[in-house]
Amino acid sequence: MTVRTAWLLPGVDGPGQTREDTRLAPLGTMSPESEIRTRDGVIPGGDPFAATAAGAMDLQIGIGRAVVQGTDAQGAYPVANDAPAVVTFADGNAQFARVDAVVIRVYDQLFDTEGQNLCRLEVVQGEPTATPTAPTLPSACLRLWEVTVPAGASAGVGGIDFGAALADRRRFTVAAGGIIPLGWGLSFAGAYDGQYRDNGGALERWSAPLEQWQTYRPPLLVETVTSGFAIAAGYTLNSYRARRGNGLVFFSLEVRRNGAQLNVPAAGNINDEVVGTVPAGWRPAADVDMAVSDGFGHGTARLTTGGVITIRTWTGEGALHNDRNIRMSPMYFLP
Repeated sequence: MTVRTAWLLPGVDGPGQTREDTRLAPLGTMSPESEIRTRDGVIPGGDPFAATAAGAMDLQIGIGRAVVQGTDAQGAYPVANDAPAVVTFADGNAQFARVDAVVIRVYDQLFDTEGQNLCRLEVVQGEPTATPTAPTLPSACLRLWEVTVPAGASAGVGGIDFGAALADRRRFTVAAGGIIPLGWGLSFAGAYDGQYRDNGGALERWSAPLEQWQTYRPPLLVETVTSGFAIAAGYTLNSYRARRGNGLVFFSLEVRRNGAQLNVPAAGNINDEVVGTVPAGWRPAADVDMAVSDGFGHGTARLTTGGVITIRTWTGEGALHNDRNIRMSPMYFLP
């Protein structure tokens, strides 16, 4: 047996649901679509129901698991395909192309007129027209792939170029509360407030009051420290404050020079006067410069990736005085 489903009556031409069917089929509560319906789709994991060309008019469908929703009265069927299976496409129309759908279909004689209880992979043919569209599916069908069958296609004339004709129509479903992976079609609405999905580049949350998907932004975690700065010899630390949040570090520092003043050359360049070192975890991803002032003179300082702060230039009065507080302007940087 290849395609299996659980929760069917005994099969007309087979043994019906077996213990093995029950073990392989995905049981449990899947993503809701309404009060009574389940979001049908493929269960993620590997490359479920992968499609590969198997002949001129043949397509092989790989293993996988899925949930197939019928009518509201039917409910949803858990399905498993435990071995690769091949589906064959009918020859193309003489004049027009058509679009066929490869589906998982559940037959249940309590709800349809087919007179059998089984599940299988099959091809639902579309109508050949000048502008072909995919076929409408019967109940209890899950669309996996669509194939454009060119006009006149047959095994005798080369068949179907599956590389160009194949379109992935797998959509995914997960357990209730899980994040729905990106699959075919992003135009569906959420079923409940706080549902999550992956749009391929960001996480989105369904807002029921606004009836729309919104990009999820994690709560802003803010951490502030006022200690851990290692002051260099010759300086006194007046204040140090670093605040981290939303991917940035806010930094401010005030120091006071001890002992003799530092005379500054006329050019204003200082040979990297070390002020102190910022603790690990609060250092920038690249060297950054900041403005420095004592209220009379001003200059620049550099914070390196190693956490070392140095005063590099100074203008005004020709010296760094020992009786003034030197403030380094608050700044933001990426850690």
